[in-house]
Amino acid sequence: MTQTTKYKRVLLKLSGEALMGNDPFGINRDTIMQIVSQIKEITDMGVQVGVVVGGGNIFRGVSAQAGSMDRATADYMGMMATVMNALALKDAFESLGVKARVQSALSMQQIAETYARPKAIQYLEEGKVVIFAAGTGNPFFTTDTAAALRGAEMNCDIMMKATNVDGVYNADPKKDPSAVRYQTLTFDEALIKNLKVMDATAFALCRERKLNIVVFGISKEGALKRVILGEDEGTLVHN
Repeated sequence: MTQTTKYKRVLLKLSGEALMGNDPFGINRDTIMQIVSQIKEITDMGVQVGVVVGGGNIFRGVSAQAGSMDRATADYMGMMATVMNALALKDAFESLGVKARVQSALSMQQIAETYARPKAIQYLEEGKVVIFAAGTGNPFFTTDTAAALRGAEMNCDIMMKATNVDGVYNADPKKDPSAVRYQTLTFDEALIKNLKVMDATAFALCRERKLNIVVFGISKEGALKRVILGEDEGTLVHN
């Protein structure tokens, strides 16, 4: 590697909405290729990458569209949406010559492997991108929690939460032009300031497992690489 990376193995959390681009729903091919190209850039540097993807661009269990639907049923539908996104990501990776595998927390052997920790670690060590689909496989848990769980299970060096904002701010930067981005935060500071870095279950798991979190903007060109190199990009939440 010509450049020294700060992290060797990472878990990247992508929201389903990140795949929409400017579309109202679904998957925007140009956007997904831009994201996958950024990930390829760091895999080419020798970084091992696991990805957890949400499903909010297709269906979200906790939403108005779920209406009076049984919560568990709605959550399972959301998990199915993440599988669709995972397959789209795998296809995009392979179009760029990056080997990728989809592992699903729900068994659907015709289209994805069932999640198995030893196999996932083997794939990472082989340089393949592992896309974890279907959340935790259980209702009532978000894909943030699935990302924290897989990050801990894969012994990742960092959890990287890709968002539409380039870090954690002291106010909403879209509403307040004077909002200031935090370069670093401790877990305790984030709790005291009531900053919604991740949902409470995911945040508690990362804190307990000492799995630091970087929140950064995936739409910024080269942002992922800058995080990997340890540059001032996004917000680092640490113990």
